[in-house]
Amino acid sequence: MVSKTEQRSPAWPAVEYEQLPWVSSEFGPVSRSARRRLAEPYDAAIVPTIVDATIALPSEVAALVEEAAAEIARFDAELGSEIAPFSAVLLRSESAASSRIENLTASARAIAEAELGARRSGNSPLIVANTRAMTAAVELAGQIDGEAILRMHEALLGASAPTIAGRWRDEQVWIGGSNVSPHGAAFVPPQANRVVPAIEDLVRYIGRDDVPVLAHAAIAHAQFETIHPFPDGNGRTGRAILHAHLKHKALTRNVTVPISAGLLVDTDAYFAALTAYRAGDPMAIVEQVANASFAAIGNGRTLVDELRQVRATWEEQVAARRDSAVWKVVDVLLRHPVVNAALLAAELGIAPQNTYRLLGTLVDAGVLVEFTDKKRNRLWRAPDVLDALDRFAARAGRRRAGRP
Repeated sequence: MVSKTEQRSPAWPAVEYEQLPWVSSEFGPVSRSARRRLAEPYDAAIVPTIVDATIALPSEVAALVEEAAAEIARFDAELGSEIAPFSAVLLRSESAASSRIENLTASARAIAEAELGARRSGNSPLIVANTRAMTAAVELAGQIDGEAILRMHEALLGASAPTIAGRWRDEQVWIGGSNVSPHGAAFVPPQANRVVPAIEDLVRYIGRDDVPVLAHAAIAHAQFETIHPFPDGNGRTGRAILHAHLKHKALTRNVTVPISAGLLVDTDAYFAALTAYRAGDPMAIVEQVANASFAAIGNGRTLVDELRQVRATWEEQVAARRDSAVWKVVDVLLRHPVVNAALLAAELGIAPQNTYRLLGTLVDAGVLVEFTDKKRNRLWRAPDVLDALDRFAARAGRRRAGRP
């Protein structure tokens, strides 16, 4: 009798395991029997090479992938003629959604304030760091190799965890279970000395051109998450690589499709798909990424439409000549819904003191609200844009139970 896995994805290599000794003196206050169990060997993954692995997509999966890829390309082309501000907005929205999968949540206002350095604690600076990683991924898409991946990770964790940022792990990590040992973990990635060869194999696989792009990116993402090459930040880095992959293969050219917002619809299914991949069935993760693309594009289109409406409403509210610099500020606000004089001065190429008149005009029109009472380090926010971004996050759905 042929198993379901064999029917769906013949011959795809499954993860194997090796038994390794666990040596640690950090047991904490546990019973003697527990201490004995913790001293036993554990099973760590041996990630198979996939550079030459073949995949035959069942007809229904192939159709799904083709339709999702066409929808991504259509969405990318639609916004290609008006990249600013939507390229920046969608990239930030994807970064926030990817962080949310790791249970890192913050309001649009908190994230925007953190971008200006006005918030230095909580989740928002970590989400801003993920935006830097996503930006690095897109910029490095021309050559996805080990060095590029390290640079993405450095962008992600350089500020919050500098001792591990941009470095392959040199210790065993595991997913789930306790913090004491890998015993009882849901998944134990390969031991550290297997990481670099596995990454080199993955990079060669990404270089192939004989796999449909969206399926190719989904499988590469699952392989990266299985290797788990860093002590922390694997999920966010892996989803950044996915976007680099899509741009590398020219499926996207102009904008970042917020696929993580689609994965947020059902994180249980996303994590289950990664588990199925490790068992030798790559179809589940391919289906998850394809279906997430549809959900993400629908949500992204709604966000773009709302921002266009915000811009149209502002045109009715603001009394200024068409050649006034106020309209340049309006365009900046769609990209940066929280601003200060320094940011505007840099964006417009004017002296900071010359921004206050422009800001005052928009405050009087109800476009901006000043929410600091300090003479220095004053901040202004655009509530209409922040509300649209928060609605985007709400539509993506609450994070459901699961594991990274």
